[in-house]
Amino acid sequence: WCEAAALGAAVTAQRALPEDLLPLDRLQVITTVLGASDSLRFQLDPASVSATGRRLIAGLVDALPVLSEPQGESIAERLWSRLCPHPPSPALLDAVRAALVLLADHELAASTLAARVAASAKADPYAVVLTGLGVLGGPLHGGASYGAERLLAEITEPGQAARAVAERVRRGERIPGFGHSVYKNGDGRGAFLLDLVKDAAPGHDRVAAGLAVLEEMRRRRLPDRNIDFALATLTAVSGMTRGAGEAIFAVARVAGWLAHAMEEYDRGTLLRLRASYTGPPTRPQPT
Repeated sequence: WCEAAALGAAVTAQRALPEDLLPLDRLQVITTVLGASDSLRFQLDPASVSATGRRLIAGLVDALPVLSEPQGESIAERLWSRLCPHPPSPALLDAVRAALVLLADHELAASTLAARVAASAKADPYAVVLTGLGVLGGPLHGGASYGAERLLAEITEPGQAARAVAERVRRGERIPGFGHSVYKNGDGRGAFLLDLVKDAAPGHDRVAAGLAVLEEMRRRRLPDRNIDFALATLTAVSGMTRGAGEAIFAVARVAGWLAHAMEEYDRGTLLRLRASYTGPPTRPQPT
């Protein structure tokens, strides 16, 4: 659990924010306030960073506005109550738990690499997480679930999927929630999570819309679905608030970022990359 005073400060800091602000934007504000309230944030030994991570994950969840009554004390149950105005079914709550596990770490994704660079400079854990959150929201990373969410929202019935995909192809746009730089033959995380959602809500119109998009992508021989599309389907079926998939992704990945940070703290050297000049040839200076 997060300390009460720090949690109260994080809640208060959000009062001036727009009510319709995306959860990911709120998480950045919450992280900043929790860090400023933690006098132990510069303790970088493994035990201290682990304790900070537990407080931070709890605080990120509990400082979000409450939309429904929490059904329990687990992180998944508390997060659900911040993202959805309706109580969860057991099967959909299990899908959220699975998403939190599947998304906890993924090697050197862009946000994790950025977090490691910050940690190598001995930035405190809150600064490391802020770095990760800043990168995560990009539309080619965790923000892809928000793009997939908007795609599904356009499709009120399965017959509209072909047109929604075709319009994006015509405009030369990426189809959000499809393709992955690592998984050329499909993202196994996305397949697993999507199967959980289908089993949790058989016959749901949002599942039908998602499957129609999948079929259209396969018909066009375009890239297969990834974890972001599965997240978008989960949040749509659950009736969650706008941007909920990004929030699930972010809360899950905090654990991974801090695990990577502990490796950098132990390594003790700055992760300093080098660049090669590729501009116009230099001209000799007149003597």
